[in-house]
Amino acid sequence: MKAAVSVFVVFLVVALFLVLRKPSGDVQAATIPVLPAKENITATEGTKALTTIQWLDSIKHMGSVKSGEKVQIAYRFKNTGDKQLVVSNVVVSCGCTVAEKPERPIAPGEEGVIKAEFNSTGRIGSNHKTITVHTNTPGEVTSLLFDVDVIQ
Repeated sequence: MKAAVSVFVVFLVVALFLVLRKPSGDVQAATIPVLPAKENITATEGTKALTTIQWLDSIKHMGSVKSGEKVQIAYRFKNTGDKQLVVSNVVVSCGCTVAEKPERPIAPGEEGVIKAEFNSTGRIGSNHKTITVHTNTPGEVTSLLFDVDVIQ
């Protein structure tokens, strides 16, 4: 037990030495920028940028396609809130699908589109895929679904 404690103390001393030692030669110590703190932010101010979204279509049945075809998919939505709708990220469930988000915020009352492309090469059979969309809405995350049957 004493040996384990001694090893631990030596480890701490060496770690402390490495952290506190001054760099030698021309090497300069790295500095971490410190951003000014935002003062007086309340929970309600943090939610002011939230809006609402209505998905005009969030599930797509693409039917049958021949292997090797690329399938274009578009999911339409509408900003039903009174703030700008920002799609911050779009994540696909598989490398066979590529999705793109709108580059600019969607104004209140305006419609937008999430575009996706499914590459059917090597995907023979029934395929069920998910596209996860991150937005500045109360639910924050929406799952868009599509299915497609790939034939020879």
